[in-house]
Amino acid sequence: MKRSLTGLIALAVAAPLALAACSSDTADGTEASNSLVVYTARSEALNNTVIPAFEEATGIKVDVVTAGTGELVQRVQSEGSNPLGDVLWAADETMLSGSQDLFEEYVSSEDANMQEAFRNKSGYFTPAFADPTVMIVNTNLQGDMEINGFEDLLNPELKGKIAFGDPVNSSSAFQSLMAMLYGMGADEDPMSDEAWAYVDSFLGNLDGKIVNSSSQVYTGVAGGEYVVGLTWEDPAANLEKEGAPVKVVFPQEGAIFPGESVQIIKGAKNLDNAKRFVDFMLSKDVQEKVGQTTTIRPLREGVTLADYMTPTDDIKLFGSYDEAWVSENKETITQKYQEHRTSVK
Repeated sequence: MKRSLTGLIALAVAAPLALAACSSDTADGTEASNSLVVYTARSEALNNTVIPAFEEATGIKVDVVTAGTGELVQRVQSEGSNPLGDVLWAADETMLSGSQDLFEEYVSSEDANMQEAFRNKSGYFTPAFADPTVMIVNTNLQGDMEINGFEDLLNPELKGKIAFGDPVNSSSAFQSLMAMLYGMGADEDPMSDEAWAYVDSFLGNLDGKIVNSSSQVYTGVAGGEYVVGLTWEDPAANLEKEGAPVKVVFPQEGAIFPGESVQIIKGAKNLDNAKRFVDFMLSKDVQEKVGQTTTIRPLREGVTLADYMTPTDDIKLFGSYDEAWVSENKETITQKYQEHRTSVK
């Protein structure tokens, strides 16, 4: 069942009855729940590929709560020692590292089968799929404008016609910010004067328009409200695949390839089921199904992509990108961004 965040009040009241109704005694006399509550900011396509398959394979009933990353993290924080959710499926370690105390330590038995760069090194964050940073361009509105990279976004013809979210609260906007900082920085230095001078020029060309949610970026471009947006690959590639008047552009300066992760919420009432969910997500069958039927990139070794996806070898990545450094300095980066946004008239 899919629930909005407002539905959680009813969920909190009903939870004790639901647990009693769908639990059974284990061998040691404790109750084994048959439920799982997943907080997800992932796409509908990915949720629908993974979650029903998990329910079918395990018999565990999943309650799905969908919202943006920032909203879900705030929900986990506010619930404190009495969490209503078991799993947070949103963002990546760079976005969530400052909230590590909200999560249980768990490393899946499938972790060794993942690509080495995307294994769980912290003990808390389990990368499952990748969503590279991209641009989404409305092909009906582009005309003869070149939109191949970050430099092109400074074209005066695009003033007020670029969709961009809030890097402070949106994981996709933060990753897009990091991509432009690395791409436009001197020698790929995201803290260089050149990097932040570009941010100033970019913010000026936004003409004060910051969208309220990550989904408004790609829907706004597809709907003709904006010419181009900064987003992640999955929704943009899916719109293109479904015939919308858009195309996916990997910036010629480079892209970031974040490992979008899954976390078990600290104090999860359905802890064993949460661990099973993490293991299931990394399993060979699920990773292959996602790779062949969606517009999302699996991270398990040896899994191939569908033909309609851009080959990974064709995507320019930043050689100096340091996920650990970004994670450690996220607050500094977002504070600096806010200062620059305030200063741009």
